[in-house]
Amino acid sequence: MNIQSPTAAIDLDAVKARQQATWSSGDYSVVGTTLQIVGENLCEAVDLRAAERVLDVAAGNGNATLAAARRFAEVVSTDYVETLLERGRARAAAERLAVEFRRADAESLPFADASFDVVLSTFGVMFTADHQRAASELARVCRSGGRIGLANWTPESFVGRLFKTIGRYVPPAPGVKSPALWGTRAYLATLFGEAATIAAESRTFMLRYRSPEHWVEVFRTTYGPVLKAFASIDPAGRTALEADLHSLIAEFNRARDGTMVVPSEYLEAVLTKKG
Repeated sequence: MNIQSPTAAIDLDAVKARQQATWSSGDYSVVGTTLQIVGENLCEAVDLRAAERVLDVAAGNGNATLAAARRFAEVVSTDYVETLLERGRARAAAERLAVEFRRADAESLPFADASFDVVLSTFGVMFTADHQRAASELARVCRSGGRIGLANWTPESFVGRLFKTIGRYVPPAPGVKSPALWGTRAYLATLFGEAATIAAESRTFMLRYRSPEHWVEVFRTTYGPVLKAFASIDPAGRTALEADLHSLIAEFNRARDGTMVVPSEYLEAVLTKKG
């Protein structure tokens, strides 16, 4: 497995533009809101303290953001999709939580070195184009002794397998690494090197939907990567992709009453920055 930095031959700017367009399509907040428990658990994993300065990177509609703000931290929530920041603002306002929202690229964070006590990302930074650059940015803005908390889907999880399934119909750009690599401890160790110590454990998130058909409809209309995949292939391909998605669900689904209860493994990692 090659896990070195992307070569110069890869047009990372083009990849990033494509990714941004993907995550700007649909309405990720519909799916994102269901993942709230992951942000809550991550804040507990990093042992978040009141008044700590927290940065949520690739925050989406703010799951880790809200979890940190509920614990009286000083939170800055960032994403490069403005509509997702708007969703986060609405959620924070509804709970009367004080949060600063800023549009920012995870690979070029507009903050000084050592600006934050805690840096978080739930299923966000793993989707960056340049993994090494993003990891370096997380470490750069975290103070010495601070914590970086990450929740990343694992390669063989339901969501990891979902991306492999999509990749059979819409192949990723040549040379671009799988986001699910972030869901392995070995890859995190490679990305962060000697900058941090790593504690990581496997966790499971349960996807609960009315039925497999309901899940396909929600993801097909709101979840950017699935929406874009269906939009980019012909009718026969769409029929085949939908069949493959139902097969994947059937493999994982624990429910026998017509609903969908699918476990998806993710890696919860806490990295402590060395001095």
